[in-house]
Parts: sequence; structure tokens; C-alpha cells
Amino acid sequence: MTLFACTTDATCGSARALTYTTAHGDFRTPMFMPVGTLATVKGLMPSTLTDLGAQVVLANTYHLSMRPGIEVIQEAGGIHRFMNYPGPMLTDSGGFQVFSLADTVKLSDDGVSFKSIYDGSNIHWTPEDNMRIQEAIGADIIMQLDQCAPYPAEKSFVEKAVDYSSAWAKRCLAAHTRADQALFGIVQGGMHLDLRLESIRRLREIEEDSMAAGERRFDGFGIGGYSVGEDHEVMFETLGDVAQALPEDRPRYLMGVGNPTTLVRAVAVGVDMFDCVLPTRTARMGTAFSSTGRMNMRNAKFTHDFTPLDHACTCYTCTNFTRAYLRHLVKQDEMLGGILLSIHNIHFLLDLMRRAREAVIAGEYDAFVAEWMASSAANDY
Repeated sequence: MTLFACTTDATCGSARALTYTTAHGDFRTPMFMPVGTLATVKGLMPSTLTDLGAQVVLANTYHLSMRPGIEVIQEAGGIHRFMNYPGPMLTDSGGFQVFSLADTVKLSDDGVSFKSIYDGSNIHWTPEDNMRIQEAIGADIIMQLDQCAPYPAEKSFVEKAVDYSSAWAKRCLAAHTRADQALFGIVQGGMHLDLRLESIRRLREIEEDSMAAGERRFDGFGIGGYSVGEDHEVMFETLGDVAQALPEDRPRYLMGVGNPTTLVRAVAVGVDMFDCVLPTRTARMGTAFSSTGRMNMRNAKFTHDFTPLDHACTCYTCTNFTRAYLRHLVKQDEMLGGILLSIHNIHFLLDLMRRAREAVIAGEYDAFVAEWMASSAANDY
């Protein structure tokens, strides 16, 4: 097994089907990754994620470094043993969470300072600190520390975010030492194509200098700073050009996106990996994805509806429970309602990407996109 080997199984236009090797197994793209911020996908057993077909599960560096702290995770033997999840895992750097606390954040060439949301303590992270923390947590894929610019933002602010992210990428690559752990660089640049391409140019330059010195390159690339408040049509004005400017021989990961229609369209322009809290967060609010669009299970019309949640779905929820029962659980704020809807929503996205992969391999991805966009669900997400 060659770690971080990336095989292109098929292409269809710009859409790709990849196989990527990690220390905890292979994963295949296109792929959606459930988010387990605090070493748990809310409401779901790790075995349930395996049964659903999840290939990679996320955890969050910012939150785990605060609670329970990296010492506890190290004592447990790493994140996989701590949460008893056997498959590949990814930790984001925590940069998005840090920069969402804009009122307390101070940036410098050295790193970022912020206040903990847990106890108000002052914390300073250098890129080297961030790598040390992620190495201690022990996920199979880790992300560089970056600055995620909000939307809207002045171009000068976004330019500075690219400067910081590029400088920190270089230091993260130099500081990362675990050979069993992939490190992804992150593209920033907001909605400005010229800044996005400049960010990519700098990342390529950083890894070329590293490789010339006999050191490693980035094992993949995240595309950050989208889905931060802009309309998704604005994102698609530049996303395709950004994806195509990245190397063909490594995965491209669009960070923080879980809208089904956006996933289908993003695969078409060359994106491979996605993550988002959307399927579980909306489930806890009583909303289900479906082949016909979003379903608000609080609606009275489901009171006497004893049909499956989604007739086209084969998940545990849809094969065992009715809309009437699910509405009852949601209306009574029973935790089982959120659990069953989370199972369904995650299955929905995992299955959507499974079918997308099949379409790429069959050379029929254009038809797959056209069929989805013509469906009643497409405009409801």
C-alpha cells in the first residue's frame, strides 16, 4: 500500500472518479464526508456511519484542542481509537472557526491570536502549533492553517488573507512530520479569480521549493472561502477555473458545502470531495432531504401520511418508518426524530455521490447532471 497514492479511475468532461489511499483504507470520489466536529457525528453511532457507507469522517481541530484537549486524545491512542471509528478521518485546521470569532481575532505574520469560546482564555497559534496539534490528534488527512475571508469583503482584505494563508502554508509544509498523515494546502482568494489563481501559484511554488530540497509536497488541495454567505451562483463564476488550475494528480476538496445541487454541479467542474454539517443540522431541525426536495416534517400534512419518507430511498429510516411517525417524533422533540432524519440525510448525500461516481465511470455524467437539474428537487436546495 502506497500512502496517498491517487488513481484516476475515470473522467467524464471535467468530472473525475478517483481512488485515494490512506493509512486507514482507500476512499473513492466523488465523495461527501459527514462532519463530526467534537469526535462525533451528532446522534449517530460510528458503526452507523460505516453501515451508511461513509468513507471519511471529519473532526475539528479548534474544538478538540479545547475539549477534551490533545493530551486526552493522545492518551487514548489518537482520534480513531478515541471515538472508535476505524475508517479514514480528516481534521480541518480550525481556521474557519477561529476567523468566525472576528471580534477577538488578531492576525500577524507569526500566526493568529484569539479567545477560547469555552473559557475566554487567550490563545495564540502559529502554523507550527497547528501542525503539532493536528499531528497529535492523528487524522489521516490534515489541513494547513489558513485565513478564511468573509463575504462580502474588500479586495484588499482578501489579498491579505491570501498573503497570510500562503505564508502559513509554507510553514505548515515545513513543520509537518508524520509520514502516515496527508497534508492538504488550501486555496483562498474570495470571489476574485485573479487572487484564487495567485493563491494556487504560490502553493505550487511552495511545494516545488520543498521538493527541490528533498522534502514533501502537498498531498491534496482544499478550496476554502466559498459558501461564506455568497449566492452559489457567485461561487460558480470562479469555481470551475479554480478547480482546473489545481494539479490533476491529487484530490480537490471544496470545503464546507453540502447542498445537493451544488455537489452535483461542483463535480461537473472537477471537484472531488465535500463536507458540511448541513445534513445533520437540518435533520435536528426537522428537515429531510428527498428526491422531490426538502421536506419540513413539522407540517400538518404528514400527520396521517403512512408512506415512507422518500419512496426512492433505501436507507434504514425510509424502509422502517412512516412520515406520520417521523412527524410525531419531530413535533414532540424526541431525539429519535433527529437521529432518524440524520441517518436519512447523510445517506441521501452519500448515495448521491455514489451515483455520481457511477455516472462518471459510465461516461454519462452530463446526462446525470441534466437529469438532476430537471428534477423537482434541483431548485429546492
